[in-house]
Amino acid sequence: MSTSAEPATGQLSNRLPREVWVLVAASFVIAIGFGIVAPALPGFAASFDVGVTASSIVISAFAFTRLAFAPVSGKLVTFFGERPVYVWGLIIVAVSTGACAFAGDYWQLLILRGLGGTGSTMFTVSAVALLIRLSPPHLRGRASGVWSTGFLLGNITGPIVGGGLVGISIKLPFLTYAVALLVAAFVAWFFLRKSTLAAANRDDSRPLFTMREAVRHRAYRAALASNFATGWTMFGVRMALIPLFVTQALRENEAWAGISLSVFAGSNALVLLFSGKLADTRGRRPLAIGGLGITGVAMIWLGFTDSVPAFLAASLVAGVGAGLLTPAQSAAVADVVGNEKRGGPVLAGFQMAADVGTILGPLLAGVMAENLSFETAFAVTGFTMLLALVPWLLSPETLPKRANEHTAAVVAAESGCLDEGPELPTGERVAGKPQQPQP
Repeated sequence: MSTSAEPATGQLSNRLPREVWVLVAASFVIAIGFGIVAPALPGFAASFDVGVTASSIVISAFAFTRLAFAPVSGKLVTFFGERPVYVWGLIIVAVSTGACAFAGDYWQLLILRGLGGTGSTMFTVSAVALLIRLSPPHLRGRASGVWSTGFLLGNITGPIVGGGLVGISIKLPFLTYAVALLVAAFVAWFFLRKSTLAAANRDDSRPLFTMREAVRHRAYRAALASNFATGWTMFGVRMALIPLFVTQALRENEAWAGISLSVFAGSNALVLLFSGKLADTRGRRPLAIGGLGITGVAMIWLGFTDSVPAFLAASLVAGVGAGLLTPAQSAAVADVVGNEKRGGPVLAGFQMAADVGTILGPLLAGVMAENLSFETAFAVTGFTMLLALVPWLLSPETLPKRANEHTAAVVAAESGCLDEGPELPTGERVAGKPQQPQP
């Protein structure tokens, strides 16, 4: 495998390293497995004669453990490197999930799901760290986009498969998920084990990029705010309240909730096909601002819909906004961390922001929906996204300067403005190093 993200001539390549596609393939397999087990988990917990609250706690335990273990995961990546932490994280989730199928009581299931959360944060933090190191600065947005698309497509496919497996056996989805994770671990280990690019910069000579340094950057603070809002809205409120909104507010069959989630995922996937490239050409900041604004307005609108067509339209628009935001904020964090420092704790902090939002969003919005109205709950959720706009409006653009020059040359070449063909900036013609994001 390649040892450099750029050709020897000094020209910037438009191709993602093959190692990035390995991570994308693994993320697809992981997401399919997660989608397979999602329909079975609440019912399996309820089979131990516990109530709705106890069944919900099993689901929340995973997120709580991810949040609590995130700082440890960042340190593990710092000391042991991304590849081993990534593979072992997958193995831990695989073993704990497979063991869930053999849980003899509710408390065993709760403990095993909590253990799975530790492995989940291990492979998430290490995967993002790997993605940052493997992706050339001018392709970070695209790399984040295709990686997110892999997860999204897996999340679309998984529940369909999982619904069928539940009909055969309530335990079968857990075993299937375990196998899927082991496959992903093997794929990552096999294709990255001899990669000099994936193994680069693992020595301790690289300085540690601390959280104290990171929070001095306005771009990183903006990414924390938007990721918190994303966790609150997309991973929390959307999943928790939409099924209740469909049945209690719209008075429709709960199947429309699944259709809404599919509409969101579909529009999200379509936008991700080009939003990563836009983040690399137009900048991180415009897409983050646009994504937050669109999603915030769509969530407010969703709470006031009174018909299925309007409800689905709001879901579609929210998916578009999320598709614009996701690669932009991830690429901005990658720009801040850079390739010269070890950023495990900083990446863990970025993940923790989403986990906190995922935990708080459903709890607070659920209280508002129950005691006030669904309109209030979705309006507050939308304003959470809009409030996250403020730090982005105050944030500088982090897209490296050389990437902008490279993009300008490509656009000029494609439009026929260059007389001698698509000449790209080279190391001799572009003085200095890529511009580093300023706090």
